[in-house]
Amino acid sequence: MRKKELRLIVTFHTTADAMAMEKACKEHAVPGRLIPVPRVISAGCGLSWCTELEERENIKAMMQSVGIEEEDMHECMV
Repeated sequence: MRKKELRLIVTFHTTADAMAMEKACKEHAVPGRLIPVPRVISAGCGLSWCTELEERENIKAMMQSVGIEEEDMHECMV
């Protein structure tokens, strides 16, 4: 079993936004992966983007440049 660590969790309004995030992150070499939204978080979509805390500013800039809007950003043990 994977050891839980504090991560940045980005939630989305729709599944389409989550899928667009995965595509954009691959194209821009932004680390992370799609995961189910952790139970401690309530979100409009069942998917979220999980990455290192240090990536917060990179994620925000990339999302703004490609036009993806997050629902929220959380720091969560995953």
